[in-house]
Amino acid sequence: MSLRQKIADKKAVIGIIGLGYVGLPLARAFHMAGFKVMGFDIDESKIVALKEGRNYLKHLGPDFVKDMAKSGRFEPTANMGRLGEADAVISAVPTPLGPHLEPDMSYVMQTTYDIAKTLRPGQLVVLESTTYPRTTRDDMLPVLEKGGLKCGKDFYLAFSPEREDPGRKDFDTQTIPKLVGGIDKESGDIAFEMYKHAIKSVVKVSSAEIAESAKLLENIFRAINIAMINEMKVVLTAMGIDIWEVIDAAKTKPFGFMPFYPGPGLGGHCIPIDPFYLTWKAREVGHATKFIELAGEINRGMPEYVVHRLMLALNDRGKAIGKSKLLVLGVAYKPDIDDLRESPSFELIEKFKDLGADVEYNDPHTPETPKVRRHDLKLRSVPLSPAMLAGYDAVVIATNHSDYDYAMIGKNARLIIDTRNAMKGFERRDHIVMA
Repeated sequence: MSLRQKIADKKAVIGIIGLGYVGLPLARAFHMAGFKVMGFDIDESKIVALKEGRNYLKHLGPDFVKDMAKSGRFEPTANMGRLGEADAVISAVPTPLGPHLEPDMSYVMQTTYDIAKTLRPGQLVVLESTTYPRTTRDDMLPVLEKGGLKCGKDFYLAFSPEREDPGRKDFDTQTIPKLVGGIDKESGDIAFEMYKHAIKSVVKVSSAEIAESAKLLENIFRAINIAMINEMKVVLTAMGIDIWEVIDAAKTKPFGFMPFYPGPGLGGHCIPIDPFYLTWKAREVGHATKFIELAGEINRGMPEYVVHRLMLALNDRGKAIGKSKLLVLGVAYKPDIDDLRESPSFELIEKFKDLGADVEYNDPHTPETPKVRRHDLKLRSVPLSPAMLAGYDAVVIATNHSDYDYAMIGKNARLIIDTRNAMKGFERRDHIVMA
């Protein structure tokens, strides 16, 4: 039976490598569409949890994988030697940055080598990890063809960028439109046919390169606009003008303006990282991406700006930061989730500590800080109470979780550094400093 027919009959086995923020929701989408799904991950603890029907991604809810575990159509495994059992293999592994802001392709390439070991005629391979243009064609394809099989004839290869936004309520994996681009027409067509069973709207583009570049454009667009609004914040704050009210005023225009919001820095797996994939690749073809690099410089400088604002506010109260006790509210990179990837809160805490401050944090979604890529804080979330708040020299609102009692915080904290406009509307503003 051809792969097309297997997909049409929902007899194709879908294999997904990487069962994190992208791979797990995608596995559920294919499972709900009626396919048998194999989930691959090197983290044995995830495999154990999934077999027991336990979900480790809190923002998706405790019951997210229960039906999958009981269905008999979902098999999680850490054995990459079984990749050949899947008719379609989707790679959704991390693409972080190295220490010099260079792309770290080790996860993508190791996964590609793993797939190549068991690649067989009739298989479809799809990369979903955000990366620079031509990764699928120039980096993955030669590895997959090394064993003698030819793309478009013996197997198929495509790129379909993930567009996950953890915690979002209005869209999810199944309702976010899906881009698909193949190395060749047949690969693109087959990938399109597969995804359309699980995703409500699938958009086929002419090549893998178009799909790769579109994903970068989406995130670079956001990174540049956030940098612009962060720069506006610094300038207008120095003038005594409220950037948040300015944004509210500007967005009353029904065309020609899209609101973006400032913050203490960029977080998440995409926006702080993806622009640098293009700047790196651009140098290979002899071009500089000055606009993108300037945006990155501005956004990376925002934690330092928050530190500066805090130091000035403490100095006005006769207190040195090195002798201060600080509380950081929120370590997730965005509200109401436990996603810590590239969260600026970690950098803020380290900067405060480096200056000699005694720093604690509270986050209802993160009881303790795990080791993340560049940080190992080894801290536990402290409880919030009026008495606790009054004991800190300053409270820094880094993440505006909706379940914080901001009225209680505003009433009891001696000094508040608000990086998210969380205290908007609070009456006593003399002890609230916007940053």
